[in-house]
Amino acid sequence: MELRGTSVLLTGATGGIGHAIARALHGQGASLLLSGRRTDVLEPLAAEVGGRATAVDLSDRAAVERLLDEAADVDILVANAALPASGDVLDFSVDQIDRALEVNLRAPIIMSRVLGERMAARRSGHIVLISSLSGKSGQAASSIYSATKFGLRGFGQGLRGDLAPRGVGVSVVFPGFIRDAGMFHESGAKLPKGVGTSTPEQVAAAVLRAITADKGELDVAPVGMRAGTAFAQIAPEISAKVAKRLGGDKVAAQLASGQADKR
Repeated sequence: MELRGTSVLLTGATGGIGHAIARALHGQGASLLLSGRRTDVLEPLAAEVGGRATAVDLSDRAAVERLLDEAADVDILVANAALPASGDVLDFSVDQIDRALEVNLRAPIIMSRVLGERMAARRSGHIVLISSLSGKSGQAASSIYSATKFGLRGFGQGLRGDLAPRGVGVSVVFPGFIRDAGMFHESGAKLPKGVGTSTPEQVAAAVLRAITADKGELDVAPVGMRAGTAFAQIAPEISAKVAKRLGGDKVAAQLASGQADKR
């Protein structure tokens, strides 16, 4: 799908990764409707890329409906918004679990359902779901976050099969640890030596490639991270033991501590 002249709804535009995606899409000639919770961040970005800004809390179902009305007939959905949800499941309240499920999983599903129907009627469009490598391998202190990101992967795979005959593409993007912006960066967690990171711009480049080349799934991580995730899918128990030995439990604790106030 060509990006020039298309209209895009990008959720989670207030974060650094959202900024990178917005700039990349704008650079390819797309017009943008940017959503997020902070107008003080959204409006300057919208002015920079010549788009529109709308403040939306995706945990509010009525607000999701209003966003879909405002999005009208966009050509592309990039569902990037997500809440941090690291930590021991017993440290989460039921309300915090519900909020993570609403923002990270339900909202993208509902937006894909409503906008996907409109795209299918035109036999043109694309949906990009931003998951995570945590959507392929779940480790200690990631149960809630992984549940939402695993869910996006399964939904995206099935949705791609549903919409492909109707002329609509579906992609799922899986970032690993992202430096300079995003949940991992903002948590202040420190990775063990040798564990690589990627940039927000690399995530944005993957989004562009997903759309223009109609890729079903794209990982955004160094080779070592991708190989470790692939091994974890084959041998999850061994992988968990190796991760703990390498200090994964310490990283998980740092992530949980750094993200606790954003659940």
